[in-house]
Amino acid sequence: MASPISANKAELLAIANAVAQEKMIDKAIVVEALEEAIQRAARSRYGAENDIRAKLDMQTGDLQLWRVVEVVEVVEEVEDHFKQVDLKQGQKLQKDAGVGDFIVDPLPPVDLGRIDAQSAKQVIFQKVRDAERERQFEEFKDRAGEIITGVVKSVEFGHIVVDLGRAEGVIRRDQQIPREMVRTGDRIRSLILKVQRENRGPQILLSRAHPDFMKKLFAQEVPEIYDGIIEIKAAARDPGSRAKIGVISYDGSIDPVGACVGMKGSRVQAVVQEMQGEKIDIIPWSEDTATFVVNALQPATVSRVVIDEEETRIEVVVPDDQLSLAIGRRGQNVRLASQLTGHGIDIMTEEESSEKRQKEFAERTELFQEELDVDETLSQLLVAEGFSELEEVAYVALDEISGIEGFDEELAEELQNRAMEALERREEASRTERRELGVEDALAELPILTEGMLVTLGKAGIKTLDDLADLATDELIFKPRQEPRRSNSDRRRTEVKPGVLASYSLSEEQGNEIIMAARAHWFDDEDKAPAETPAAAEEGEAANAEASQ
Repeated sequence: MASPISANKAELLAIANAVAQEKMIDKAIVVEALEEAIQRAARSRYGAENDIRAKLDMQTGDLQLWRVVEVVEVVEEVEDHFKQVDLKQGQKLQKDAGVGDFIVDPLPPVDLGRIDAQSAKQVIFQKVRDAERERQFEEFKDRAGEIITGVVKSVEFGHIVVDLGRAEGVIRRDQQIPREMVRTGDRIRSLILKVQRENRGPQILLSRAHPDFMKKLFAQEVPEIYDGIIEIKAAARDPGSRAKIGVISYDGSIDPVGACVGMKGSRVQAVVQEMQGEKIDIIPWSEDTATFVVNALQPATVSRVVIDEEETRIEVVVPDDQLSLAIGRRGQNVRLASQLTGHGIDIMTEEESSEKRQKEFAERTELFQEELDVDETLSQLLVAEGFSELEEVAYVALDEISGIEGFDEELAEELQNRAMEALERREEASRTERRELGVEDALAELPILTEGMLVTLGKAGIKTLDDLADLATDELIFKPRQEPRRSNSDRRRTEVKPGVLASYSLSEEQGNEIIMAARAHWFDDEDKAPAETPAAAEEGEAANAEASQ
């Protein structure tokens, strides 16, 4: 029969088991912490210079303590008497020891004094705390996007601390539903927004204001969404006030809007109650952008939709009596529709749209009259056929111009020649202005940039390769989306400054190409750094010799 474990051994094992169960961490981590604490105590007793190891048997509680030393050939080679021994001394400790071996020198166990015990306690607590934090991070790191239920632990500086059972999460002020009253002890559902590893432990950021929170709530209430028969393709929220979701059904027999609303509105009402009465518009999603925009602006009636693909903006024309409904209170309806569709939306009445079209028609007609030296009727015909810029006339296929009623191939060729000449005149005028601004010719050799763009750069104070190379791509081309403001208080928000060439609608790839081309000379200068010639080296040595004399 095995010998009974001593009280001291039993106590060590009991501590390890209790801590492991209480903190829900691996017992081996607690044992490792105990071993490290004992090692520290032994170093304070036998000398911190020694390489002391401790091993605690997890089954019996037996503790082994030893010192690790390296074997060298003779005493004269011993550099560190705490960690090295000569061959003769090493073979006394271990008969088969050889030069270069690391051997163990058993040490008697130590009794922990008050200070040593306190130090050991701190080591164990730190190890256990680190293990607990790591366990929390591993448990939650892959759960971003899930809905979790917790209990409000406290409200600190407007931020809600939520007890999640094995960890704590935080709902920051900007992720809360405005005007929602929360008290300590309330049960609360929220979305796991992000899990961050930090020194003070994992930070679990929660949200009740994110659009995905609403999506997940619908997935819990609508079985068809959970099963994948219905999908929420887009969502937009003004937390605590109003929201819109775009839904699509992959089963022709199921109405996506009706399924989300539920019998007598039971399903949507469950979500509305969780979101503190936030009104939800459920909209059929469509691949056709114009159709989806019309749906997104409900309950307003839309007369016409004009899409500008290059500007990613959409012009929506509504009857006069529908204007305020389409815009919504403080621009809420159009703003949510813009977020839902991913496009900037401009709302205007029939009268405003007509005035805008007439103004654009007149401006384009005047442009062609002046630049192409043609009469008003011919200019109006070009504009009516959809031509708006000289570049379109100059570089379009010839038959697209000659195909216009009343035009022939000879007239088309003449118009294209005049358009090209007008572009050359414009380019030459821009070149002259660019040079007057002091923009160096090296910029004109970069790809994509036109003389007009160079003038714009010069007016912004960017006149050399280094000036341009110092810019980030966003500083060059970024074009912020224009959305209606919710209220005057929104002016406090940080405005994003548009890029210098934002008006030219350059792509990100083009912006990157321009910036990298401007920076190319930096690398050329490094490669072309002149090597010191032998003659220069001799002159330098002679100068140094004279200075030393």
